[in-house]
Amino acid sequence: MTSSSDPISTVSQRLERFAADRHAEVAGLGDEAVGFVASALAAIHGGKRLRARFLDAGYRAVGGSVDGADAADVAGVAGALEIFQAAALVHDDLVDNSDTRRGRPAAHRALENQHRGASWLGDAELFGRAAAVLLGDLLVAWSDDLLEESIADHPRAADVRRQYAMMRRDVTIGQYLDVAEEAAYASAPENAHAGRALRIASYKSARYSVQQPLLIGAALGGGSAAQRDALGRFGHTVGLAFQLRDDVLGVFGDAAVTGKPSGDDLREGKRTVLVAYARETLDESDRAELDAGLGDRGLTDEQISRLQHLVASSGAVDRIEDDITRLTAEAHAALTGAPISAGAVTTLMTLGEAAMQRSA
Repeated sequence: MTSSSDPISTVSQRLERFAADRHAEVAGLGDEAVGFVASALAAIHGGKRLRARFLDAGYRAVGGSVDGADAADVAGVAGALEIFQAAALVHDDLVDNSDTRRGRPAAHRALENQHRGASWLGDAELFGRAAAVLLGDLLVAWSDDLLEESIADHPRAADVRRQYAMMRRDVTIGQYLDVAEEAAYASAPENAHAGRALRIASYKSARYSVQQPLLIGAALGGGSAAQRDALGRFGHTVGLAFQLRDDVLGVFGDAAVTGKPSGDDLREGKRTVLVAYARETLDESDRAELDAGLGDRGLTDEQISRLQHLVASSGAVDRIEDDITRLTAEAHAALTGAPISAGAVTTLMTLGEAAMQRSA
């Protein structure tokens, strides 16, 4: 990336070159292989490129060179992270049994539709789910490929690999905790639910979406211990606020904006901080009604509206907004006095505000 480039367009161009190479690799393997790779490439397309933006900001914040012979392949490393994000979304939608992603069929549903459209033998739904597992695995492999290609001759390659590996471990554990909590919450004390949900938010989202991209960028740019400490504290607070905002959107978001059905987190039974807060103040009858509805894939629009009313009337949304305000202040404090230029601090706070106050 050069100093004048837009991280989104630069990463997208890097991914386009990578995609062309992957197309060429399977050109002679038949229609099925070509179609499978096309599905993987479709999963990479689009999105906010949030992680790429934070990685680029982390690199620049520590003084990483953006021009000349010393410039690192930031776009390549950011692209690798975006490919891994695509893999995570494919698997996440499969685990959550989600039908849509970004307003289009989720990968397993798209593969299921391909099976039906080709009039293949067997169960189309089972095929779609099995193929999506393999699709996500392919994307993980591709993320490794692009990462290694981008840091092959870089003097800080080992440091970048360590940070990247930590990100992958953390988000995988976080995803498991998220799945487990839908069943495990019942055996936990009522007063522990919010803390358990925050633990999930930390591992599934805060570290993965903001903190580790910043630290990967800082590792690529040779950041000092003090710079990394500030970026790490900033990234974790912003990442928590990012997930809390996601919790609200998962219940109340506009489908036309988010690309997911309104109330989707309710149908999926997500035990988020928002839900934990709501359960703390609802009376026994309303709490039982909320619990009964969570995770019911057959909820009607009217039932979703009723559950949304219960959550809103509990005061949970206001409490989440208070948390986001507090985390915003903590994010500012993390960068105050840090050995980072004023321009970099401004860029980081702008990105942070966009992540915490987004509508999709």
